[in-house]
Amino acid sequence: MRNKLAPKNEPVNYALLLPVFLLILIGFVAQYGAFKADPAIESFDPLLKKQLAWTILGFISMFITMFIPIRYLWKFTPAIYALSLGLMSLLIPFHDPVMSAATGTKRWARIGPFSFQPSEFVKLGYILMLAYIITKRRQKTSDQATLKDDFRLLGEMVLVSLPVMALMFYQKDFGTSLVFMSIFVGMLLVSGCSWKILGTGFAALTALGVTGILLVLTEQGQKILSFLHFKPYQFDRIHAWLNPFEYADSISFQQARGLTAIGSGEMLGKGLSNLEVYVPVRESDMIFTVIGEAYGFVGTCILILLFFYLIYQMLICTLNAKREFYAYITTGVIMYFLFHILENIGSNIGLLPLTGIPLPFISQGGSAYLANFIAIGLILSMYYQKEKTDIYLPKEKEFVRVKST
Repeated sequence: MRNKLAPKNEPVNYALLLPVFLLILIGFVAQYGAFKADPAIESFDPLLKKQLAWTILGFISMFITMFIPIRYLWKFTPAIYALSLGLMSLLIPFHDPVMSAATGTKRWARIGPFSFQPSEFVKLGYILMLAYIITKRRQKTSDQATLKDDFRLLGEMVLVSLPVMALMFYQKDFGTSLVFMSIFVGMLLVSGCSWKILGTGFAALTALGVTGILLVLTEQGQKILSFLHFKPYQFDRIHAWLNPFEYADSISFQQARGLTAIGSGEMLGKGLSNLEVYVPVRESDMIFTVIGEAYGFVGTCILILLFFYLIYQMLICTLNAKREFYAYITTGVIMYFLFHILENIGSNIGLLPLTGIPLPFISQGGSAYLANFIAIGLILSMYYQKEKTDIYLPKEKEFVRVKST
């Protein structure tokens, strides 16, 4: 019986591209509103042109990624992972001191006139490497994996995560660290790992999260966290999250203004030309407040439904993947997008602490914006290459074809 969710025999997954196109258009509209409402911006034409340039570069990168045969993607994944770590290591000698002073993190690298966030591209290299490890391990153990095999898999996944987390520790970017953690957890869940390990890990993470929040709320706890290199601004974000209007004139100014902007939009919004509430950094981390104020509850619901449709199309691609390697890649990409969407919107409406995570295809362009396109390109590649190539795994001196899922 034919799978109703199976894609048609077309080279390009237009159902996945549709929400991407619509989100990009909404992003341009939101950017226009944010720039126009910012009193510090005299001319926003150059900024919109810059966004257009990033978009063109993004589409080029997406289609280049789509045309990469899976055999080459498989073969060069360790090199891509190593290269991404090397790129992130540039932060040690070349981190931007101006952005570091402004944000309290060292996530921006500056080489001459060029400035970018290496961690955005490391996310993609990390996804590929985890997919590579899980595929190799599962092909060796087939359907007869023991608890010992699962621990080996977990150990290998942790091993490739350690350099990433060490560089994130240097970068002092807790929000981006959470993205890597969500990718790790999501890919581990679909790896076939024993529920004994998964249950124990989930309980440990939950206990760690609750303990962390409790430590932030006590003076003695903050001393312990300070010893672990947590910074005062990170404590402030928790306090701002719990009591946004109590500290509206200081540490939670941005969050309080964001909530006010969204609330003022009411049901249908005030229109893009009538944005009255000033929100700092509205074009990037707080872009959702533009939609909320301009188009109200209805506009924000339409945007959220569009994101749900994007994730739904990604899930269909995962369920219909004919190669295990691609299935794990799409899982990692789903977790990557899902965390960005939930964290950005959640922090804008007060459900989660503000961590500086951009909203995919909506926030102002740059490193994260370009990484979004490449991530979509990886899924399009699975669709385009589905019957064109094989994956080969080295086994001693021979090559063994990977089984289709």
